[in-house]
Amino acid sequence: MNGVLVIDKPPGLTSHDVVNRVRRILGQRAVGHLGTLDPLATGVLPVVLGNLTRLAQFYTHSEKTYEGVIRFGFATDTYDADGEPTTPPQDVRINYDEVRALAAQFQGAIEQMPPPFSAKKLAGVPAYKLARKKQEVALKPVQVEIKEFVILDTTRGQTKDQATFRARVASGTYIRSVAHEMGQKLGCGAHLASLRRTAAAEFTIEDAHSLQALESAMQQGSAESFALTMLVHPRKLLPQLPSVTASEESAALIRSGRAVNLPEMSRAPQVKVFYGQRDLIAIATRIAGTLFHPKIVFPA
Repeated sequence: MNGVLVIDKPPGLTSHDVVNRVRRILGQRAVGHLGTLDPLATGVLPVVLGNLTRLAQFYTHSEKTYEGVIRFGFATDTYDADGEPTTPPQDVRINYDEVRALAAQFQGAIEQMPPPFSAKKLAGVPAYKLARKKQEVALKPVQVEIKEFVILDTTRGQTKDQATFRARVASGTYIRSVAHEMGQKLGCGAHLASLRRTAAAEFTIEDAHSLQALESAMQQGSAESFALTMLVHPRKLLPQLPSVTASEESAALIRSGRAVNLPEMSRAPQVKVFYGQRDLIAIATRIAGTLFHPKIVFPA
């Protein structure tokens, strides 16, 4: 089975846990994902199946959109609600205008310190492994881009110590670090109470299915009906690349790794090549004029 399936990740599972669940449900080994979500987080987790796992290289810098809640009053060692408090709790009643003005400071290209409990590596060792052993984690700030960060509300919770937000960020941005740094600036500590990813690249929460729905669909229907109802239509993938439908002769050449002439794509540097409506057979790169060479071939 080849395709992209968007899972609505439940809380408490790692992204790798989800991949293993999908492998078991579908009964196939070739399964991967297009961007890690923390165990606390829920929402959009695109999962690639079969020969389309090779598409992962095109999604390493994908934009993401989140909604979530920041709780003020104390910080944690993981910068989220799964961690242990690292500051004494304070009674806080946050002010909407103050928090909104603070949020504006985090928009654009900024220097951000990754959380100690993260996959960033120190001398080849993931930081979270050192943090779990209570060893020093000397990470360095990295430049990230926060394209949108909006405080939606500060009335959540009876104690008025929480703020809901929406954020749109470039790859590599830690929302946990944003929450932590906001708490530092306000002098009261803060952490990420909840996080939901609503979009990753072209995949949205409207495309997503629960693991339970996936299991039910596989038990009740055929692989063909599953592909039609649950997999993202291949022509929606990588929307920045134009699509071209190859003739039978051109498709045979492309599948054998040979260059073909695609006169209708004279201006495109790279294209998705289909045989029929749903069969993505290659990503091809223009080498001269209208001559394209397959960069990646997806075997049938």
